[in-house]
Amino acid sequence: MNYLPKIGLSLLIVLGTASCAEDELLEFKVEKPLRVAMQEEIDAYDALKSYVDANAHFKLGAGVSLGDYRSQGVLHRLVNSNFEEITLGYAMKHGAVVQADGSLALDAVNDLFAMTENAGLSVYGHTLCWHANQNAAYLNKLISPLIITPPSVANALDQSGLHDASFEGWQTSATGVTIVENEGAGSGTPAIRLTAEAGASQPDALYLVTPEIAAEPGRTYEVIVYIKSDRPGEGRVVFEGLTENMPVVDWMNTGEATETFQTMTSWQRVKLQISDVEGTSFRAKLVLGYQPDVTYYVDVNNFYIYDINGEQAVENLIPNGDFEAGNIDGWGGWGNESTRELSAEGEGYGNTGYALKVTNPSAVNFWEVQSAFNLGQTLDPNEEYVLSFYAKHDDPNGDIRPEMQSASWQDGNDPFGTVYLANEWTKVELTTTTTRDDRLVLIISYGSMAGTVYLDNFVLRKASGGSSAGETVVEKTPEEKEQILAGALENWISGMVSNSKTHVKAWDVVNEPMDDGQPSKLKTGAGKTLASDEFYWQDYLGKDYAVTAFQLARQYGNQGDLLFINDYNLEYNLDKCKGLIDYVAYLESQGATVDGIGTQMHISIDSDKEKIAAMFELLAATGKLIKVSELDVRVNTAEPTEDILQRQAEMYRYVVDMYHQYIPEAQRYGITVWGVTDSPANASWLPGEKQGLWNLQFTRKPAYAGFAEGLKGR
Repeated sequence: MNYLPKIGLSLLIVLGTASCAEDELLEFKVEKPLRVAMQEEIDAYDALKSYVDANAHFKLGAGVSLGDYRSQGVLHRLVNSNFEEITLGYAMKHGAVVQADGSLALDAVNDLFAMTENAGLSVYGHTLCWHANQNAAYLNKLISPLIITPPSVANALDQSGLHDASFEGWQTSATGVTIVENEGAGSGTPAIRLTAEAGASQPDALYLVTPEIAAEPGRTYEVIVYIKSDRPGEGRVVFEGLTENMPVVDWMNTGEATETFQTMTSWQRVKLQISDVEGTSFRAKLVLGYQPDVTYYVDVNNFYIYDINGEQAVENLIPNGDFEAGNIDGWGGWGNESTRELSAEGEGYGNTGYALKVTNPSAVNFWEVQSAFNLGQTLDPNEEYVLSFYAKHDDPNGDIRPEMQSASWQDGNDPFGTVYLANEWTKVELTTTTTRDDRLVLIISYGSMAGTVYLDNFVLRKASGGSSAGETVVEKTPEEKEQILAGALENWISGMVSNSKTHVKAWDVVNEPMDDGQPSKLKTGAGKTLASDEFYWQDYLGKDYAVTAFQLARQYGNQGDLLFINDYNLEYNLDKCKGLIDYVAYLESQGATVDGIGTQMHISIDSDKEKIAAMFELLAATGKLIKVSELDVRVNTAEPTEDILQRQAEMYRYVVDMYHQYIPEAQRYGITVWGVTDSPANASWLPGEKQGLWNLQFTRKPAYAGFAEGLKGR
């Protein structure tokens, strides 16, 4: 079916002659070239939204990037004049908004709302719960193992009364405080169990006071406690012997100082420093009577109070070996255009803090790429030294080789050995014996490795000077991960929806849940090498993750908000369409209310039209609102012919026609065009494709006419 008239090209020449005329007039009449006439036909169409009945409950939408719209250029004006609603491709997603500390950066989104309000556009919220475009580093950090590293300074706290369960030197509340084996943070280690009675209401109803700590006024002491509880609890640390015995501090590095800290079912570190000792000693008092009927556990082996400048328990010859000072000062290097830099926060060991990030663009001889750290002091000769660190490689192929050198490489080296890399954090502990008295530079060779390696928690020490192996790795249980991530999902959805509710009345709540290979089941990240922004909520929260998401969106949004579930390839794989419909029925059986189903429809000129019609028929039978959420039509060539562009126009009209034919008017939410314009060669979505209604010069294509004809035929 053609939507534009075929215009023939003819040339009419009229010659007028007069036998005796002084002048002869040659009159030419040339019809317009077909291409020009066709473009005029396309340009004669009105703006797309003019073909939508203003009284119909139908939204004509455009998918745009925040940057393109905020630039207020041609695309901005084109969207305003042709569409009624916009969907942002990325800027409202978890990965764009959630920061490394879990806070939400919403200024850019709020600026957009001001612009769309002035333009009379609505905004469709995209998207609240997905597996891609997530701040996966933050989420993985939340559920990563807790790494307890003993301080390098000797502990001033006498723990003997805990280890023998006598509590000698300690003071406790009358009841509810005992020592229990195998309940500590480490495997097979003891814990102090403190249980608040059901009727407890006073903080001092449950407490534990340490023995006296010998101290000197003017010095700084650090207190570290690892604690968890069987349900949400509350506590604080107060003192005897300080100028300020009831400090208000940032207990858990949340960025906010408070009187008390909160506890949960996972181990957490409570940490504070004091420097206002009045006499020669002080005591610390752990107060836990705030909440009734809560049982707390305090790890015995990792309860520390110490002078931060006190005697070193283990001397680490590499200062800032964990890079938590936020720099890589002292680390240099060279070779093969390699780079050395501080990682992003959250990329350190255990998905927390910082690491040294070294990138080698290509594999060469191992000695051609190196990092160097000058210790500032020479090692003792003929002494065994232990080097430990953690390493992770983005492409597990290759090795690194640490060694000790003198100021000149010509003096040979004392190698630690070869470290073969993996794509998960792996602890490395190696030894070497110095052969000279001038070894002072740690050299690490990377030439055999192509890609990026992350290094963290460097410790270099004498073998006779104690062990660095005292760290405790505490894995979180599946139940703990579920609880933590449920909280993270609520923080994200509540913050985003509450912030946006004045402007957003419809949300893509759950995006792309169904598996392509097993379309009746949910996607999973299990067994996959995940991209840096991938995180599968369902792998931790289970099948009901979407129930939670819909309930949260309902709780924090407007009463009449329309909440959608959305997926792709529903017209390509009808079993996936049926699987999504069945999942919606399951969600509603578990207490969620799903208002609508979105079908993305990233299709091509060769897509199966019968399946498109069948998909709409299946979706209509649900009785839900149906939204074509991300429509674009690929032509599959960089140089489409006029015939191909005509086929693209026909497919755009066919989709609109089938939507109107099969979806009852009361169930039509609307259609959002994802291919507003063709994509440039460097685009993140369909680079170089000609999928749009406009080309890159913002000229209307035949697809515009086809889409407009479909809207006219409503």
